[in-house]
Amino acid sequence: MNLQRVAFFADSFLEVNGVAHTCRTLTALAERHGNPFFVVYGGDETEFSKSGSVTHCQLRRGSGSFTVDRSFRYDLLFYRHREAIERRLRAFAPDVVHITGPGDAGTLGLVLAKALGVPICASWHTNLHEYAGRRLEKVMPFLPGSLRLGLGRAAERGSMQALGYFYQMADSVMAPNSELLEMLAGLCGKPGFPMRRGVDTALFTPARRRRTDSALTIGYTGRLAVEKNIYFLPRIEDALISAGISNFRFLIVGDGKERDRLTSEMKHAAFPGVLRGEALAEAYASMDIFVFPSRTDTFGNVVLEALASGVPAVVTADGGPKFIVRSGETGFIAQTDAAFLRCVVELARNRMLTGRMGLAARRQGMETSWDTVWAEMIAAWQTTSAQRVAVSA
Repeated sequence: MNLQRVAFFADSFLEVNGVAHTCRTLTALAERHGNPFFVVYGGDETEFSKSGSVTHCQLRRGSGSFTVDRSFRYDLLFYRHREAIERRLRAFAPDVVHITGPGDAGTLGLVLAKALGVPICASWHTNLHEYAGRRLEKVMPFLPGSLRLGLGRAAERGSMQALGYFYQMADSVMAPNSELLEMLAGLCGKPGFPMRRGVDTALFTPARRRRTDSALTIGYTGRLAVEKNIYFLPRIEDALISAGISNFRFLIVGDGKERDRLTSEMKHAAFPGVLRGEALAEAYASMDIFVFPSRTDTFGNVVLEALASGVPAVVTADGGPKFIVRSGETGFIAQTDAAFLRCVVELARNRMLTGRMGLAARRQGMETSWDTVWAEMIAAWQTTSAQRVAVSA
């Protein structure tokens, strides 16, 4: 059976984050390959347009919205768009509906797919249960540590249970790494497929390096939010100073609620804000070491972009980035906070090691193709649709 038509409900599309970047890239791939693609996402206005084989449905997030993060909102009244989207979705006649999670667009997609009897593929992009725990702990600093930690873990368990109910309503599930895929497929009892990421190696390349000075540059790219463990960055700065390293600076690309605090705590850091396109690529290429202390990321697109730019990365042993970095070859996977600091200090002291890892990082980045990812997505959608037909028969 040749799957031809995909309806894609993206909870994040226009925002600046890894999920939105992935959704936009998949949409661009659909257009480039000529695949009929019906994409629904939230925005400031309601607009319907067509670009090649892709139908865009941007739906206004209005007064029922609340801010989840600085650039991302959730509209409690998003369901008001059902009639307009259902009419267009019926005309499009999808073979499968893909939803990216339990956000406003994803929930609308789930409801419409059930109403139309279309098979559903649900992908996992964000460890929302861990976000719930970290944010609850952050807003209760007045509580004793053990109680605060216990409440955070309770929030994680409750959130995970709710997420399980949501994903069980799909016909298949997808996740960006093997650890999450095994967890999700086991939780839901549904077939699971990998949803990897690619990188544009023509954009992200060491050739964009413009620096001529000798100062060591340690980079971070991503949201400046508590769940990203960004308060570890000042600890890295302190560790470098304690090791007697002075000719260095941090380049922290991105924005978020914690920017002001970081700015006040770090002595040797530049904060250029959100960068895109060539400006972002030049920022990566100007880095010598990339640090990503997050413990909650499901993949870590920014790590792959750093590697493609010829920059070795130091990541934690939690979450998806550990499946990207080849420890000892293209960077380090640190098992503990102390190990993370030691790895950064070692790279800072040993420029030959940093250079060797940078070359290996570029080679690894060149191995990753978005076209390969697209072929895997098509195969997963085809299998999901075929399984529903087989069951119905």
